[in-house]
Amino acid sequence: MAPGCGTREHDPRDLSGGRPHLSPWVRKHIGRPGGGATSSHHGHDDGAPGEPGTAAEPGTAEPGTAGGPGGAEPDVRFTLANERTFLAWNRTALALVVAGLGIVQLLPPFPGVPWGRHALGVPLIVLGGAVSVTAYREWRRNQTALRRSEPIPQSVLPRILVVTVTGVAALSAVVLLVSAVR
Repeated sequence: MAPGCGTREHDPRDLSGGRPHLSPWVRKHIGRPGGGATSSHHGHDDGAPGEPGTAAEPGTAEPGTAGGPGGAEPDVRFTLANERTFLAWNRTALALVVAGLGIVQLLPPFPGVPWGRHALGVPLIVLGGAVSVTAYREWRRNQTALRRSEPIPQSVLPRILVVTVTGVAALSAVVLLVSAVR
């Protein structure tokens, strides 16, 4: 059959999985059968788990060589995931600040509770600032753990958010009840 007529001989060295339009990195790491982020092949080029391949395991470089002080350069996928998490926490922080400003500046005053808007909005603004600073600290801490091939430390941000948002919700209920009684 003529080349390009719909049939293709399988070349065992071809890792593209029949997708030559993909970049070489994608063909090598994701385009092969069983490859991708959920693969159990752990970077082995030959696709056989446990057998040595030419691809390095994430975080196996000598400390201080590729990653500078503090360890080896982590796998770019983990670095980017850490950055996406940092950016998501910062979006949350920005939303909290904007919500607090909106409550203080745009919400009509509660009848009989002149301090109500500030009591609800200011904690949200402070929480937004705290979440942003904490997100940066956790990003640095996670990046250091990745470079040293250590476990990722547990985040304190969910606890901070739960406690503060629950407190603001309870305070909102009190302000609304006091406003309704007066």
